[in-house]
Amino acid sequence: MRNLTFILAFSLLFSSFPAGRVNSYGPTPGNPATIKFEEIATKAGLRFVTQNSPTANKNQVETMVAGVALLDYDGDGYLDIYLVNGAAVPSLQKESPAYWNRLFRNNHDGTFTDVTERAGLAGAGYGMGVAVGDYDNDGQPDLFLANVTGNQLFHNNGDGTFTDVTAKAGLAGAQMNGKKMWSVGAGWFDYNNDGLLDLFVVNYCVWEVNKDPYCALKNGMRAYCHPTVYASLHNTLYRNNGDGTFTDVSQETGIAGHMGKGMSVSFADYDGDGFLDAFVANDTTPAFLFHNLGGKRFEEVGVAAGVAYAPDGSTLSGMGSDFRDVNNDGRPDIWYTAVEHQSFPLLINSGHGDFDDLTWASGLQPTTGMSGWGNGIYDFDNDGWKDLFVARANVLDNISELIPTRKYPESNSIFRNLGNGKFQEVSAAAGPDFQLEAAHRGAAFGDLDNDGRVDVVVSVLGGQVKLFHNISEAGNHWVLLKLVGTKSNRMGIGAQIHITTEDGHSQWNEVTTAVGYASSSDSRVHFGLGRNQRIKDLEIRWPSGIKQTLHDLAVDRILTIEEPGR
Repeated sequence: MRNLTFILAFSLLFSSFPAGRVNSYGPTPGNPATIKFEEIATKAGLRFVTQNSPTANKNQVETMVAGVALLDYDGDGYLDIYLVNGAAVPSLQKESPAYWNRLFRNNHDGTFTDVTERAGLAGAGYGMGVAVGDYDNDGQPDLFLANVTGNQLFHNNGDGTFTDVTAKAGLAGAQMNGKKMWSVGAGWFDYNNDGLLDLFVVNYCVWEVNKDPYCALKNGMRAYCHPTVYASLHNTLYRNNGDGTFTDVSQETGIAGHMGKGMSVSFADYDGDGFLDAFVANDTTPAFLFHNLGGKRFEEVGVAAGVAYAPDGSTLSGMGSDFRDVNNDGRPDIWYTAVEHQSFPLLINSGHGDFDDLTWASGLQPTTGMSGWGNGIYDFDNDGWKDLFVARANVLDNISELIPTRKYPESNSIFRNLGNGKFQEVSAAAGPDFQLEAAHRGAAFGDLDNDGRVDVVVSVLGGQVKLFHNISEAGNHWVLLKLVGTKSNRMGIGAQIHITTEDGHSQWNEVTTAVGYASSSDSRVHFGLGRNQRIKDLEIRWPSGIKQTLHDLAVDRILTIEEPGR
Protein backbone atom coordinates (compact mmCIF):
# COMPACT_ATOMS: atom_id res chain seq x y z
CA MET A 1 0.00 0.00 0.00
CA ARG A 2 1.41 3.33 -0.99
CA ASN A 3 0.50 6.71 0.41
CA LEU A 4 3.19 9.01 -0.93
CA THR A 5 2.23 12.66 -0.98
CA PHE A 6 4.16 15.21 -2.94
CA ILE A 7 3.70 18.96 -2.90
CA LEU A 8 4.52 19.90 -6.44
CA ALA A 9 6.07 23.07 -7.79
CA PHE A 10 3.89 25.42 -9.76
CA SER A 11 3.90 26.45 -13.36
CA LEU A 12 1.28 28.22 -15.40
CA LEU A 13 0.00 27.22 -18.78
CA PHE A 14 -1.90 30.00 -20.55
CA SER A 15 -2.92 28.00 -23.58
CA SER A 16 -6.35 26.35 -23.64
CA PHE A 17 -7.02 22.60 -23.46
CA PRO A 18 -6.65 20.71 -26.75
CA ALA A 19 -9.87 20.47 -28.71
CA GLY A 20 -11.36 17.56 -30.57
CA ARG A 21 -11.57 13.85 -29.97
CA VAL A 22 -8.56 11.86 -28.83
CA ASN A 23 -8.27 8.10 -29.19
CA SER A 24 -6.79 6.86 -25.95
CA TYR A 25 -5.21 3.59 -24.95
CA GLY A 26 -7.20 0.90 -23.24
CA PRO A 27 -8.64 -2.58 -23.45
CA THR A 28 -10.14 -4.25 -26.46
CA PRO A 29 -13.05 -6.73 -26.51
CA GLY A 30 -10.58 -9.55 -27.06
CA ASN A 31 -8.34 -8.55 -24.17
CA PRO A 32 -10.60 -8.46 -21.11
CA ALA A 33 -9.32 -7.41 -17.71
CA THR A 34 -10.90 -8.48 -14.44
CA ILE A 35 -12.93 -6.26 -12.13
CA LYS A 36 -13.50 -7.98 -8.82
CA PHE A 37 -14.72 -7.00 -5.36
CA GLU A 38 -14.89 -8.60 -1.92
CA GLU A 39 -17.53 -7.41 0.55
CA ILE A 40 -15.83 -6.70 3.92
CA ALA A 41 -18.11 -4.33 5.88
CA THR A 42 -18.67 -6.58 8.90
CA LYS A 43 -15.06 -7.74 8.98
CA ALA A 44 -13.99 -4.10 8.83
CA GLY A 45 -16.17 -3.16 11.81
CA LEU A 46 -18.61 -1.24 9.66
CA ARG A 47 -21.82 -2.37 11.38
CA PHE A 48 -24.80 -0.29 10.32
CA VAL A 49 -28.40 -0.95 9.30
CA THR A 50 -30.42 1.67 7.42
CA GLN A 51 -33.62 2.15 9.43
CA ASN A 52 -36.58 3.26 7.32
CA SER A 53 -39.42 2.39 9.78
CA PRO A 54 -41.72 0.66 7.26
CA THR A 55 -45.43 0.88 8.02
CA ALA A 56 -48.69 -0.48 6.62
CA ASN A 57 -49.43 3.07 5.42
CA LYS A 58 -46.61 2.83 2.85
CA ASN A 59 -45.19 6.30 3.47
CA GLN A 60 -43.24 7.30 0.37
CA VAL A 61 -40.11 8.23 2.36
CA GLU A 62 -39.73 4.65 3.59
CA THR A 63 -38.50 3.31 0.27
CA MET A 64 -35.93 6.03 -0.44
CA VAL A 65 -33.27 6.11 2.31
CA ALA A 66 -30.34 6.67 2.39
CA GLY A 67 -27.07 8.26 1.27
CA VAL A 68 -23.39 7.57 1.95
CA ALA A 69 -20.41 9.94 2.15
CA LEU A 70 -16.66 9.33 1.92
CA LEU A 71 -14.47 12.06 3.38
CA ASP A 72 -11.19 12.50 5.21
CA TYR A 73 -12.71 14.35 8.17
CA ASP A 74 -9.56 14.24 10.34
CA GLY A 75 -6.97 15.01 7.67
CA ASP A 76 -4.93 11.84 8.14
CA GLY A 77 -4.90 10.96 4.45
CA TYR A 78 -7.45 8.14 4.70
CA LEU A 79 -11.13 8.23 3.78
CA ASP A 80 -13.68 7.89 6.54
CA ILE A 81 -17.31 6.81 6.08
CA TYR A 82 -20.51 8.67 6.98
CA LEU A 83 -23.86 6.89 6.75
CA VAL A 84 -27.24 8.64 6.74
CA ASN A 85 -30.21 7.06 8.52
CA GLY A 86 -33.97 7.39 8.70
CA ALA A 87 -36.12 7.98 11.80
CA ALA A 88 -39.22 6.76 13.58
CA VAL A 89 -42.63 7.08 11.94
CA PRO A 90 -44.86 9.03 12.42
CA SER A 91 -42.68 11.32 14.58
CA LEU A 92 -39.93 11.53 11.90
CA GLN A 93 -37.47 11.91 14.76
CA LYS A 94 -34.45 9.85 15.81
CA GLU A 95 -36.12 8.41 18.90
CA SER A 96 -33.23 6.06 19.72
CA PRO A 97 -29.56 5.51 18.76
CA ALA A 98 -30.76 2.92 16.24
CA TYR A 99 -31.76 5.86 14.02
CA TRP A 100 -28.54 7.83 14.36
CA ASN A 101 -26.44 8.71 11.36
CA ARG A 102 -22.99 7.21 11.90
CA LEU A 103 -19.40 8.33 11.30
CA PHE A 104 -16.75 5.61 11.05
CA ARG A 105 -13.07 6.59 11.31
CA ASN A 106 -10.59 4.77 9.09
CA ASN A 107 -8.00 2.96 11.25
CA HIS A 108 -5.54 2.53 8.32
CA ASP A 109 -5.53 -1.26 8.76
CA GLY A 110 -8.70 -2.20 6.92
CA THR A 111 -10.97 -1.56 9.90
CA PHE A 112 -13.17 1.33 11.04
CA THR A 113 -14.23 2.71 14.43
CA ASP A 114 -17.59 4.33 15.19
CA VAL A 115 -16.82 7.87 16.40
CA THR A 116 -20.31 9.33 16.00
CA GLU A 117 -20.84 10.48 19.58
CA ARG A 118 -17.50 12.23 19.93
CA ALA A 119 -17.90 13.87 16.53
CA GLY A 120 -21.44 15.05 17.29
CA LEU A 121 -22.83 13.73 14.00
CA ALA A 122 -25.86 11.67 15.02
CA GLY A 123 -28.07 14.07 13.09
CA ALA A 124 -31.75 14.82 13.62
CA GLY A 125 -34.96 13.99 11.81
CA TYR A 126 -35.59 11.66 8.90
CA GLY A 127 -32.40 11.65 6.81
CA MET A 128 -32.01 11.17 3.06
CA GLY A 129 -28.81 12.50 1.51
CA VAL A 130 -25.41 13.95 2.33
CA ALA A 131 -23.03 16.37 0.59
CA VAL A 132 -19.37 17.00 1.48
CA GLY A 133 -17.72 20.36 0.88
CA ASP A 134 -15.34 22.79 2.59
CA TYR A 135 -17.69 25.79 2.57
CA ASP A 136 -15.43 28.09 4.63
CA ASN A 137 -12.10 27.16 2.99
CA ASP A 138 -10.44 26.18 6.27
CA GLY A 139 -9.11 22.91 4.89
CA GLN A 140 -11.63 20.76 6.77
CA PRO A 141 -14.51 19.05 4.88
CA ASP A 142 -17.95 19.96 6.21
CA LEU A 143 -21.21 18.00 5.96
CA PHE A 144 -24.64 19.04 4.69
CA LEU A 145 -27.56 16.71 5.36
CA ALA A 146 -30.61 16.71 3.08
CA ASN A 147 -33.59 15.54 5.12
CA VAL A 148 -37.32 15.04 4.89
CA THR A 149 -37.46 17.17 8.02
CA GLY A 150 -35.12 20.11 8.62
CA ASN A 151 -31.83 20.03 6.71
CA GLN A 152 -28.57 20.37 8.65
CA LEU A 153 -25.11 21.86 8.13
CA PHE A 154 -22.27 20.54 10.30
CA HIS A 155 -19.05 22.57 10.48
CA ASN A 156 -15.86 20.56 10.88
CA ASN A 157 -13.97 22.01 13.85
CA GLY A 158 -10.67 20.36 12.90
CA ASP A 159 -10.35 18.51 16.20
CA GLY A 160 -12.47 15.46 15.41
CA THR A 161 -15.75 17.19 16.26
CA PHE A 162 -18.46 18.98 14.30
CA THR A 163 -20.82 21.82 15.23
CA ASP A 164 -24.38 22.17 13.95
CA VAL A 165 -24.39 25.63 12.36
CA THR A 166 -27.64 25.26 10.41
CA ALA A 167 -29.43 28.18 12.04
CA LYS A 168 -26.58 30.63 11.55
CA ALA A 169 -26.04 29.49 7.96
CA GLY A 170 -29.73 29.71 7.08
CA LEU A 171 -29.83 26.21 5.58
CA ALA A 172 -32.66 24.50 7.47
CA GLY A 173 -34.57 24.21 4.21
CA ALA A 174 -36.67 26.27 1.84
CA GLN A 175 -40.43 26.22 2.18
CA MET A 176 -43.32 26.06 -0.24
CA ASN A 177 -46.82 27.01 0.87
CA GLY A 178 -45.59 27.30 4.43
CA LYS A 179 -44.06 23.82 4.64
CA LYS A 180 -40.44 22.75 4.47
CA MET A 181 -39.74 20.97 1.18
CA TRP A 182 -38.65 17.33 1.24
CA SER A 183 -34.96 17.31 0.29
CA VAL A 184 -33.41 14.15 -1.14
CA GLY A 185 -29.87 15.18 -2.01
CA ALA A 186 -27.49 18.08 -2.49
CA GLY A 187 -24.20 19.07 -4.04
CA TRP A 188 -21.49 21.67 -3.49
CA PHE A 189 -20.15 23.71 -6.42
CA ASP A 190 -18.90 27.24 -7.04
CA TYR A 191 -21.44 28.50 -9.54
CA ASN A 192 -20.08 32.08 -9.70
CA ASN A 193 -16.34 31.29 -9.43
CA ASP A 194 -15.82 33.55 -6.42
CA GLY A 195 -13.77 30.94 -4.57
CA LEU A 196 -16.62 29.96 -2.23
CA LEU A 197 -18.64 26.77 -2.49
CA ASP A 198 -22.35 27.26 -3.05
CA LEU A 199 -25.02 24.66 -2.34
CA PHE A 200 -27.59 23.11 -4.67
CA VAL A 201 -30.36 21.22 -2.81
CA VAL A 202 -32.52 18.70 -4.67
CA ASN A 203 -36.16 18.65 -3.55
CA TYR A 204 -38.55 15.82 -4.36
CA CYS A 205 -42.33 16.15 -3.91
CA VAL A 206 -45.14 17.43 -1.68
CA TRP A 207 -45.65 14.85 1.07
CA GLU A 208 -47.01 14.47 4.62
CA VAL A 209 -46.57 11.53 6.96
CA ASN A 210 -49.39 8.95 6.95
CA LYS A 211 -51.28 10.91 4.28
CA ASP A 212 -50.16 8.98 1.21
CA PRO A 213 -52.96 7.93 -1.15
CA TYR A 214 -54.05 4.29 -1.03
CA CYS A 215 -52.28 2.74 -4.01
CA ALA A 216 -52.94 -0.94 -4.56
CA LEU A 217 -51.42 -3.72 -6.62
CA LYS A 218 -53.65 -5.88 -8.81
CA ASN A 219 -54.51 -8.11 -5.88
CA GLY A 220 -55.55 -5.15 -3.73
CA MET A 221 -52.37 -5.19 -1.61
CA ARG A 222 -51.23 -1.68 -0.69
CA ALA A 223 -47.98 -0.51 -2.24
CA TYR A 224 -45.85 2.61 -2.45
CA CYS A 225 -47.57 5.04 -4.80
CA HIS A 226 -46.30 5.99 -8.22
CA PRO A 227 -44.57 9.40 -8.04
CA THR A 228 -47.07 10.93 -10.44
CA VAL A 229 -49.68 11.11 -7.66
CA TYR A 230 -47.56 13.68 -5.79
CA ALA A 231 -47.08 17.36 -6.67
CA SER A 232 -43.64 18.52 -7.83
CA LEU A 233 -41.24 20.92 -6.10
CA HIS A 234 -38.47 23.21 -7.28
CA ASN A 235 -34.84 22.88 -6.28
CA THR A 236 -32.97 25.36 -4.09
CA LEU A 237 -29.72 27.21 -4.77
CA TYR A 238 -27.88 28.88 -1.89
CA ARG A 239 -25.10 31.40 -2.55
CA ASN A 240 -22.21 31.36 -0.08
CA ASN A 241 -21.81 34.82 1.47
CA GLY A 242 -18.31 34.10 2.78
CA ASP A 243 -19.19 34.80 6.41
CA GLY A 244 -20.72 31.47 7.40
CA THR A 245 -24.13 32.39 6.01
CA PHE A 246 -25.94 31.59 2.77
CA THR A 247 -28.57 33.40 0.70
CA ASP A 248 -31.35 31.60 -1.14
CA VAL A 249 -30.91 32.76 -4.76
CA SER A 250 -33.23 30.19 -6.35
CA GLN A 251 -35.60 32.81 -7.71
CA GLU A 252 -33.08 35.33 -9.04
CA THR A 253 -30.94 32.66 -10.73
CA GLY A 254 -33.89 30.93 -12.42
CA ILE A 255 -33.59 27.64 -10.54
CA ALA A 256 -36.97 28.00 -8.79
CA GLY A 257 -38.81 28.52 -12.05
CA HIS A 258 -38.73 24.81 -12.90
CA MET A 259 -40.80 22.21 -11.06
CA GLY A 260 -39.83 18.57 -10.94
CA LYS A 261 -39.17 15.62 -8.64
CA GLY A 262 -35.44 15.86 -8.09
CA MET A 263 -33.47 12.78 -7.06
CA SER A 264 -29.85 13.81 -7.70
CA VAL A 265 -27.66 16.62 -8.97
CA SER A 266 -24.25 16.43 -10.63
CA PHE A 267 -22.02 19.17 -12.02
CA ALA A 268 -19.72 19.73 -14.97
CA ASP A 269 -18.81 22.47 -17.42
CA TYR A 270 -20.36 20.78 -20.43
CA ASP A 271 -19.82 23.66 -22.88
CA GLY A 272 -16.33 24.69 -21.78
CA ASP A 273 -17.19 28.29 -20.89
CA GLY A 274 -15.51 28.12 -17.48
CA PHE A 275 -18.72 27.91 -15.40
CA LEU A 276 -20.17 24.76 -13.85
CA ASP A 277 -23.54 23.59 -15.12
CA ALA A 278 -25.95 21.33 -13.21
CA PHE A 279 -27.78 18.18 -14.30
CA VAL A 280 -30.79 17.08 -12.22
CA ALA A 281 -32.25 13.59 -12.60
CA ASN A 282 -36.00 13.84 -11.99
CA ASP A 283 -38.42 11.07 -11.10
CA THR A 284 -41.22 10.83 -13.73
CA THR A 285 -40.69 14.45 -14.83
CA PRO A 286 -38.28 15.66 -17.53
CA ALA A 287 -34.63 15.83 -16.46
CA PHE A 288 -33.12 19.30 -16.07
CA LEU A 289 -29.88 20.66 -17.48
CA PHE A 290 -29.22 24.07 -15.95
CA HIS A 291 -26.82 25.97 -18.21
CA ASN A 292 -24.78 28.46 -16.19
CA LEU A 293 -24.92 31.92 -17.78
CA GLY A 294 -21.72 33.48 -16.51
CA GLY A 295 -22.30 32.84 -12.82
CA LYS A 296 -25.40 35.02 -12.63
CA ARG A 297 -28.36 33.03 -13.93
CA PHE A 298 -29.19 29.55 -15.17
CA GLU A 299 -31.09 28.63 -18.30
CA GLU A 300 -32.86 25.26 -18.24
CA VAL A 301 -31.95 23.61 -21.59
CA GLY A 302 -32.80 19.94 -20.99
CA VAL A 303 -35.07 19.60 -24.01
CA ALA A 304 -32.81 21.51 -26.41
CA ALA A 305 -29.75 19.59 -25.20
CA GLY A 306 -31.48 16.22 -25.65
CA VAL A 307 -31.28 15.10 -22.01
CA ALA A 308 -34.85 15.70 -20.77
CA TYR A 309 -36.59 12.61 -22.20
CA ALA A 310 -35.99 9.08 -23.38
CA PRO A 311 -35.53 8.71 -27.16
CA ASP A 312 -39.22 7.76 -27.50
CA GLY A 313 -40.28 11.01 -25.80
CA SER A 314 -41.26 9.46 -22.48
CA THR A 315 -40.14 10.72 -19.11
CA LEU A 316 -37.87 8.51 -17.04
CA SER A 317 -37.82 7.69 -13.34
CA GLY A 318 -34.42 9.30 -12.92
CA MET A 319 -32.44 8.38 -9.80
CA GLY A 320 -28.67 8.75 -9.40
CA SER A 321 -26.46 10.64 -11.86
CA ASP A 322 -22.83 11.24 -12.73
CA PHE A 323 -21.53 13.90 -15.10
CA ARG A 324 -18.01 13.23 -16.48
CA ASP A 325 -16.12 12.17 -19.57
CA VAL A 326 -16.60 8.45 -20.33
CA ASN A 327 -15.01 8.23 -23.79
CA ASN A 328 -11.79 10.21 -23.30
CA ASP A 329 -12.67 12.98 -25.75
CA GLY A 330 -12.37 15.82 -23.25
CA ARG A 331 -16.10 16.54 -22.96
CA PRO A 332 -18.20 15.60 -19.89
CA ASP A 333 -20.98 13.10 -20.55
CA ILE A 334 -24.05 12.18 -18.47
CA TRP A 335 -25.08 8.78 -17.15
CA TYR A 336 -28.06 8.31 -14.86
CA THR A 337 -30.18 5.49 -13.51
CA ALA A 338 -33.89 4.73 -13.71
CA VAL A 339 -36.27 1.82 -13.03
CA GLU A 340 -37.09 -1.44 -14.77
CA HIS A 341 -38.65 -1.33 -18.26
CA GLN A 342 -36.67 1.86 -18.82
CA SER A 343 -32.95 2.15 -19.51
CA PHE A 344 -30.08 3.90 -17.76
CA PRO A 345 -29.37 6.69 -20.28
CA LEU A 346 -25.81 7.22 -21.47
CA LEU A 347 -25.75 10.71 -22.98
CA ILE A 348 -22.59 11.54 -24.91
CA ASN A 349 -21.59 15.18 -25.24
CA SER A 350 -21.49 16.11 -28.93
CA GLY A 351 -19.45 19.26 -28.35
CA HIS A 352 -22.16 21.37 -29.97
CA GLY A 353 -24.26 22.12 -26.89
CA ASP A 354 -26.26 18.91 -26.97
CA PHE A 355 -25.96 15.21 -26.18
CA ASP A 356 -26.46 12.00 -28.17
CA ASP A 357 -28.31 9.14 -26.48
CA LEU A 358 -25.99 6.19 -27.10
CA THR A 359 -27.46 3.89 -24.45
CA TRP A 360 -28.31 1.13 -26.89
CA ALA A 361 -25.38 1.67 -29.22
CA SER A 362 -22.99 1.34 -26.29
CA GLY A 363 -24.36 -2.04 -25.18
CA LEU A 364 -26.36 -0.95 -22.13
CA GLN A 365 -29.53 -2.77 -23.22
CA PRO A 366 -29.43 -5.01 -20.08
CA THR A 367 -30.32 -1.98 -17.96
CA THR A 368 -33.93 -2.20 -19.19
CA GLY A 369 -34.44 -5.10 -16.79
CA MET A 370 -32.90 -3.31 -13.80
CA SER A 371 -33.92 -0.77 -11.19
CA GLY A 372 -31.00 1.47 -10.27
CA TRP A 373 -30.29 3.95 -7.47
CA GLY A 374 -26.73 5.07 -6.70
CA ASN A 375 -24.22 5.06 -9.57
CA GLY A 376 -20.78 6.24 -10.57
CA ILE A 377 -18.39 6.52 -13.52
CA TYR A 378 -14.96 5.24 -12.36
CA ASP A 379 -12.06 3.24 -13.72
CA PHE A 380 -12.22 0.15 -11.50
CA ASP A 381 -9.53 -1.86 -13.29
CA ASN A 382 -7.13 1.06 -13.93
CA ASP A 383 -6.98 0.39 -17.66
CA GLY A 384 -7.51 4.04 -18.63
CA TRP A 385 -11.25 3.79 -19.35
CA LYS A 386 -13.98 4.65 -16.88
CA ASP A 387 -16.47 1.90 -16.10
CA LEU A 388 -20.08 2.12 -14.86
CA PHE A 389 -21.29 0.94 -11.44
CA VAL A 390 -24.93 0.87 -10.34
CA ALA A 391 -26.48 0.02 -6.95
CA ARG A 392 -29.66 -1.88 -7.70
CA ALA A 393 -33.00 -2.78 -6.08
CA ASN A 394 -36.66 -2.40 -6.90
CA VAL A 395 -38.70 0.48 -5.53
CA LEU A 396 -41.61 -1.71 -4.41
CA ASP A 397 -40.94 -4.06 -1.51
CA ASN A 398 -43.83 -6.26 -2.64
CA ILE A 399 -43.07 -6.19 -6.38
CA SER A 400 -43.17 -9.99 -6.57
CA GLU A 401 -46.87 -9.85 -5.67
CA LEU A 402 -47.45 -7.87 -8.84
CA ILE A 403 -44.87 -9.55 -11.10
CA PRO A 404 -43.81 -12.99 -9.78
CA THR A 405 -40.64 -12.92 -11.89
CA ARG A 406 -39.44 -9.70 -10.26
CA LYS A 407 -37.65 -9.37 -6.92
CA TYR A 408 -37.36 -6.48 -4.50
CA PRO A 409 -33.68 -7.11 -3.71
CA GLU A 410 -31.28 -7.12 -6.66
CA SER A 411 -27.58 -7.65 -7.07
CA ASN A 412 -25.48 -4.68 -8.13
CA SER A 413 -24.09 -4.35 -11.65
CA ILE A 414 -20.89 -3.17 -13.24
CA PHE A 415 -20.33 -2.42 -16.91
CA ARG A 416 -16.75 -2.49 -18.12
CA ASN A 417 -15.66 0.11 -20.65
CA LEU A 418 -14.15 -1.71 -23.63
CA GLY A 419 -12.55 1.44 -25.00
CA ASN A 420 -14.32 1.24 -28.35
CA GLY A 421 -17.58 2.95 -27.45
CA LYS A 422 -18.99 -0.27 -26.01
CA PHE A 423 -19.66 -1.50 -22.47
CA GLN A 424 -19.87 -5.10 -21.31
CA GLU A 425 -21.63 -6.21 -18.16
CA VAL A 426 -19.07 -8.11 -16.08
CA SER A 427 -21.07 -8.41 -12.85
CA ALA A 428 -21.03 -12.22 -12.91
CA ALA A 429 -17.22 -12.21 -12.84
CA ALA A 430 -16.92 -9.58 -10.09
CA GLY A 431 -16.74 -12.15 -7.29
CA PRO A 432 -19.26 -14.17 -5.26
CA ASP A 433 -19.95 -11.30 -2.83
CA PHE A 434 -21.03 -9.15 -5.74
CA GLN A 435 -23.80 -11.59 -6.67
CA LEU A 436 -25.69 -11.21 -3.38
CA GLU A 437 -29.04 -9.47 -3.64
CA ALA A 438 -30.20 -6.69 -1.32
CA ALA A 439 -32.26 -3.49 -1.26
CA HIS A 440 -29.32 -1.33 -2.33
CA ARG A 441 -29.73 2.47 -2.35
CA GLY A 442 -26.93 5.05 -2.03
CA ALA A 443 -23.36 4.44 -3.22
CA ALA A 444 -20.16 6.40 -2.60
CA PHE A 445 -16.84 5.86 -4.38
CA GLY A 446 -13.24 6.28 -3.24
CA ASP A 447 -9.96 4.54 -2.50
CA LEU A 448 -10.39 3.58 1.15
CA ASP A 449 -7.01 1.89 1.63
CA ASN A 450 -4.95 4.08 -0.74
CA ASP A 451 -3.92 1.13 -2.91
CA GLY A 452 -4.95 2.88 -6.12
CA ARG A 453 -8.15 0.95 -6.66
CA VAL A 454 -11.60 2.56 -6.26
CA ASP A 455 -13.78 0.94 -3.58
CA VAL A 456 -17.54 1.34 -3.13
CA VAL A 457 -19.72 1.71 -0.02
CA VAL A 458 -23.40 0.93 -0.61
CA SER A 459 -26.32 1.44 1.79
CA VAL A 460 -28.98 -1.25 2.13
CA LEU A 461 -32.55 -0.38 3.02
CA GLY A 462 -33.39 -2.29 6.20
CA GLY A 463 -30.10 -4.15 5.98
CA GLN A 464 -26.38 -4.15 6.72
CA VAL A 465 -24.28 -1.64 4.79
CA LYS A 466 -21.85 -3.09 2.23
CA LEU A 467 -18.22 -2.21 1.65
CA PHE A 468 -17.03 -3.52 -1.70
CA HIS A 469 -13.24 -3.67 -1.48
CA ASN A 470 -11.72 -3.53 -4.96
CA ILE A 471 -9.42 -6.50 -5.49
CA SER A 472 -9.12 -6.20 -9.26
CA GLU A 473 -5.86 -7.36 -10.82
CA ALA A 474 -3.18 -4.91 -9.71
CA GLY A 475 -1.03 -4.92 -12.85
CA ASN A 476 -2.19 -1.54 -14.12
CA HIS A 477 -0.85 1.75 -12.81
CA TRP A 478 -2.73 4.69 -11.31
CA VAL A 479 -2.55 8.12 -9.75
CA LEU A 480 -4.73 9.94 -7.20
CA LEU A 481 -4.78 13.73 -7.24
CA LYS A 482 -5.71 15.86 -4.25
CA LEU A 483 -6.15 19.45 -5.36
CA VAL A 484 -5.81 22.39 -2.98
CA GLY A 485 -7.27 25.66 -4.17
CA THR A 486 -5.93 29.05 -3.14
CA LYS A 487 -7.75 31.55 -5.34
CA SER A 488 -10.31 28.84 -6.19
CA ASN A 489 -12.31 27.05 -3.50
CA ARG A 490 -10.03 25.09 -1.17
CA MET A 491 -11.21 21.65 -2.34
CA GLY A 492 -10.71 22.57 -5.98
CA ILE A 493 -14.25 21.46 -6.83
CA GLY A 494 -14.88 22.15 -10.49
CA ALA A 495 -11.23 21.93 -11.52
CA GLN A 496 -10.75 20.12 -14.83
CA ILE A 497 -7.77 17.82 -15.26
CA HIS A 498 -6.19 16.55 -18.47
CA ILE A 499 -3.38 14.02 -18.39
CA THR A 500 -1.18 12.72 -21.19
CA THR A 501 0.77 9.55 -20.54
CA GLU A 502 4.16 8.50 -21.89
CA ASP A 503 2.54 6.75 -24.86
CA GLY A 504 0.89 10.03 -25.93
CA HIS A 505 -2.69 9.22 -25.00
CA SER A 506 -5.08 11.43 -23.04
CA GLN A 507 -7.74 11.35 -20.32
CA TRP A 508 -9.90 13.96 -18.64
CA ASN A 509 -11.57 14.10 -15.24
CA GLU A 510 -12.72 16.70 -12.71
CA VAL A 511 -12.97 17.39 -9.00
CA THR A 512 -16.43 16.75 -7.57
CA THR A 513 -18.09 15.09 -4.61
CA ALA A 514 -21.63 15.11 -6.09
CA VAL A 515 -21.95 11.59 -7.49
CA GLY A 516 -24.93 9.24 -7.68
CA TYR A 517 -28.04 9.11 -5.50
CA ALA A 518 -28.11 11.06 -2.20
CA SER A 519 -24.39 10.44 -1.73
CA SER A 520 -20.99 12.13 -1.77
CA SER A 521 -17.74 10.60 -3.03
CA ASP A 522 -14.01 11.15 -2.58
CA SER A 523 -12.92 14.60 -3.78
CA ARG A 524 -9.56 13.20 -4.88
CA VAL A 525 -9.42 12.54 -8.63
CA HIS A 526 -8.51 9.03 -9.73
CA PHE A 527 -6.90 8.05 -13.03
CA GLY A 528 -6.16 4.53 -14.20
CA LEU A 529 -3.05 4.54 -16.39
CA GLY A 530 -2.88 1.07 -17.90
CA ARG A 531 0.74 -0.04 -18.34
CA ASN A 532 2.14 3.50 -18.43
CA GLN A 533 4.77 4.16 -15.80
CA ARG A 534 5.03 7.93 -16.24
CA ILE A 535 2.63 10.83 -16.76
CA LYS A 536 4.09 13.02 -19.48
CA ASP A 537 1.91 16.09 -18.89
CA LEU A 538 -0.75 16.99 -16.35
CA GLU A 539 -2.83 20.10 -17.02
CA ILE A 540 -5.32 21.68 -14.63
CA ARG A 541 -7.86 24.37 -15.36
CA TRP A 542 -8.82 25.73 -11.96
CA PRO A 543 -12.25 27.34 -11.34
CA SER A 544 -10.44 30.68 -10.98
CA GLY A 545 -9.37 30.41 -14.62
CA ILE A 546 -5.74 29.75 -13.74
CA LYS A 547 -4.17 27.08 -15.91
CA GLN A 548 -1.35 24.97 -14.55
CA THR A 549 0.84 22.28 -16.09
CA LEU A 550 3.23 19.75 -14.58
CA HIS A 551 5.55 17.39 -16.42
CA ASP A 552 7.10 13.95 -16.06
CA LEU A 553 5.29 12.62 -13.00
CA ALA A 554 5.73 9.25 -11.34
CA VAL A 555 2.71 6.97 -10.93
CA ASP A 556 1.19 4.66 -8.30
CA ARG A 557 0.98 7.40 -5.69
CA ILE A 558 -1.11 10.22 -4.28
CA LEU A 559 -0.11 13.69 -5.44
CA THR A 560 -1.19 16.87 -3.66
CA ILE A 561 -1.20 19.83 -6.05
CA GLU A 562 -1.70 23.39 -4.87
CA GLU A 563 -3.12 26.12 -7.09
CA PRO A 564 -0.51 28.72 -8.05
CA GLY A 565 -0.97 32.49 -7.91
CA ARG A 566 -2.60 32.99 -4.52
